[in-house]
Amino acid sequence: MDLKEKVAVVTGGASGLGKATVQVLHDAGARVAIFDMNEQEGAALAEKLGSGVISCGVNIADDDSIAAGIASVVDAWGAVHVGVNCAGRGGGATKTLGRKGRFPMPLFRDVININLIGTFSVVSQLAEVMANNDPDPSGERGVIINAASIAAYEGQRGQVAYAASKGGMISLTLPIARDLAYYGIRMMSVAPGVFDTPILKGITPELKQSLAKDIPFPPRLGDPPEFAELVRHIAENPYLNGETIRLDGALRMT
Repeated sequence: MDLKEKVAVVTGGASGLGKATVQVLHDAGARVAIFDMNEQEGAALAEKLGSGVISCGVNIADDDSIAAGIASVVDAWGAVHVGVNCAGRGGGATKTLGRKGRFPMPLFRDVININLIGTFSVVSQLAEVMANNDPDPSGERGVIINAASIAAYEGQRGQVAYAASKGGMISLTLPIARDLAYYGIRMMSVAPGVFDTPILKGITPELKQSLAKDIPFPPRLGDPPEFAELVRHIAENPYLNGETIRLDGALRMT
């Protein structure tokens, strides 16, 4: 897909991996809509990047909020061609059974509802809009890319809810790709390792170094633009479909 003048939606686009993705897609010539609950940060990013970027206050745990956000994008630009799902939450670092008792089910349900169910709601609603696009010469109408996590494969202690939510996202990738093939819409996922995002803002350089020590090469935390550049390549490469790509410097969490 040629991204020039295409329309992209990035959930969680006001910070971290999503913010870097908004920047890279904008630089590639796409018009980009930031979907984020942090409307202030989203608006600030849109103002900084200027023409071709808008911000929408969207809660991916609310189907109506997603629908309203997509409708505003279609009203502004007439279509959506690229969807990137970076919005989500952590799992609370809670064990199945610990000193304070068993895992609180409201927390488990909340993590699944946001990371998995919310993401699928975005995917399905974007697909419905993309299906109305005119196909390009290869028959493609759109591409959707989800940010999963290597925790889906090697979830650590206390990551049961987070790992389950990201594992569900990965398991959805192939069947969604098969479902949407008829419409010329591709479905991909990226499973990042440990990235230097605002989640790590409060930790010391020594702790960051400790997190990076098990990463074989390069022996450092991932940089958000590296995620964003992979997203761009997936969007531009029409033969990538139905797969999850690990982006982790060969890290395998113990």
